Amino acid sequence: MKQKSLVSALGAGLVLVFGAAAITSTSTAAPPPERVLIKFKKGAKAAVQGELKRSNAKVHYNFDSDDLIAATVPAQALKGLRNNPNVEFVEPDRIRRPAAQTIPYGIDMVQARDVWDSDHNDVLDPGAPTGQGMRVCVIDSGINAGHEDFRGVDIVGGFPKDKWFFDNCGHGTHVAGTIAAAQNDLGVVGVSPGKVSLFIVKVFGNDVQTSCTWSFSSQLMDAANRCADAGAKVISMSLGGAERSQGEEMVFRALEKRGVLSIAAAGNQGVPTTPTDAYSYPAAYDSVVSVAAIDSNKALAGFSAKNDQTEIAAPGVSVLSTYPLGPAEPVRSGADSYPAIPMTNSFVGGSTAPLVDGGLCNTPLPAGDTSWSGKVVLCQRGAATFVTKAGNVFAGGGTAAVIYNNVPGDLNGTLGTDLSIIPPIPVVGIAQASGVALQAHVGQTTTVDTRLPLNYNGYAFMSGTSMATPHVSGVAALIWSANPSWTNRQVRAALDATAQDLGASGYDTSFGWGLVQAKAALEELQGQ
Repeated sequence: MKQKSLVSALGAGLVLVFGAAAITSTSTAAPPPERVLIKFKKGAKAAVQGELKRSNAKVHYNFDSDDLIAATVPAQALKGLRNNPNVEFVEPDRIRRPAAQTIPYGIDMVQARDVWDSDHNDVLDPGAPTGQGMRVCVIDSGINAGHEDFRGVDIVGGFPKDKWFFDNCGHGTHVAGTIAAAQNDLGVVGVSPGKVSLFIVKVFGNDVQTSCTWSFSSQLMDAANRCADAGAKVISMSLGGAERSQGEEMVFRALEKRGVLSIAAAGNQGVPTTPTDAYSYPAAYDSVVSVAAIDSNKALAGFSAKNDQTEIAAPGVSVLSTYPLGPAEPVRSGADSYPAIPMTNSFVGGSTAPLVDGGLCNTPLPAGDTSWSGKVVLCQRGAATFVTKAGNVFAGGGTAAVIYNNVPGDLNGTLGTDLSIIPPIPVVGIAQASGVALQAHVGQTTTVDTRLPLNYNGYAFMSGTSMATPHVSGVAALIWSANPSWTNRQVRAALDATAQDLGASGYDTSFGWGLVQAKAALEELQGQ
């Protein structure tokens, strides 16, 4: 069990620890000027669709009951479209934004605003600690450094020098937003309201199929040392792996002696198929703070690991934060389109091919059956896992898998983390109604694309101990900024000593010492 005083130890291999993401991205950047709404005359849909097809327009939505089509139309084709006798009007597809900045529930749950905005009037208290002067290093998938909610945030640089400032995975930008999103009229606000300094080390991403899901222990060791060399006092790691590493342990022990406070995700192993006492490294090293996840009711998340290295808890369920990826491309067949969500860990790419109905896709095709070869395969949810269905499609020669729900509503699924069985084809989930409608398109050319727009001013809800970790990292930087002469051991001890006790009285393996509390920890340190 981790004691309230610091002890040393370290180590481990790595696999990224994500929660599932239900994305609700919202951009404030202006859309392309050619994205428009087209009102066609009664009975003229086919004629207008033909015109759009000839001009290579991309249809986003069909609103048949209102005789409307939303589409992106090449600029040179817009004039002709507006003069088309079958069209009543063409207007821009207008932007809609959140009404105001949102305070994610976790910010108040960890007492962040109690430190820098005591009356919660969205005005920083004069002289209050805000994280100013502290540097947090985020080791993850990079960051969308140009995101609107990092405007004015001191992002001092990162590594690799030509890659750290973009994020094709989404995870790193989400984590960084929880720590440092600016106090403005946009999006969300971080534990430190845009005041802490960030250094970013990218160890996931770079457009390799598997790179959003894993990296090597040596990459983490190098990253952590780069953090310390860049002057970071806090290292935030929303990642982990099941195997201990002696070399990695040595590195984190040495960093602790250098005065660095390392904080990592406890892991998402708290599921029925995995022993709840399974460790995740580097969180399970004594020199690293291991963070469990709770929900908005302060109940332990079902996925959160439970073991004697769990040290502290923080909000990690449905956490809203910055996100760099835009809305997924719809599945397009003929002139119709259907909203789609890429399966987590799907191959990133696109496919255009004739559509075939594969039924449940729960068993491989018989030997010699080539009916799926070179086709986009439509599969119904049920009877097998998503990755099994996708694997069967790939084995049958399919170029993409479209899996539709077996109950009403969208389908946001995952292919799991066993990279050895995830097939190299795009796999998306769609709503039940869309799947039924697509059955009428069998034989038609259909496009599936899991590539998401990058550098988007978006926001997303995500869950995982990955989301809990930056709450603790942000709190550590926030309170430490009140007196940078405090040591990492003092700050860590204060966080543990003042955590709000949850679960069994005192320390327990689910919540550790309890929910991190910024104001209480600050008062503890100031009273010493």
